Amino acid sequence: MTEYVFRFVAGGVIVTAFAILGDVLRPKSFAGLFGAAPSVALATLSIAVVQHGPQYAAAESRTMIYGAAALACYSVAVCQLLMRFRFPALPATIIASVVWLAVAFALLGGFGGVAA
Repeated sequence: MTEYVFRFVAGGVIVTAFAILGDVLRPKSFAGLFGAAPSVALATLSIAVVQHGPQYAAAESRTMIYGAAALACYSVAVCQLLMRFRFPALPATIIASVVWLAVAFALLGGFGGVAA
């Protein structure tokens, strides 16, 4: 139970810090970018360090980087399917999900995943 309380408090504090950072930066579209993902990642990594040690957290952070790269490829694929090929939104996102999975698993297979 205390782990969930710690996650809640750590996540809230970090979300607030990133929201302030996003509010200070220009353009204002950065506010949403800094709002959730970095704070959740930092809270998760801090809990991983406490529970499993720094090596496990390092492996977990690498998989987060792989997921970010896969998300970037997914985003490019969705944009291309929507803008260039005029696909409807649902088929474009479904097709691009295959791109995301392929990139994510290729990175995990090529560089390694989370240590057990």
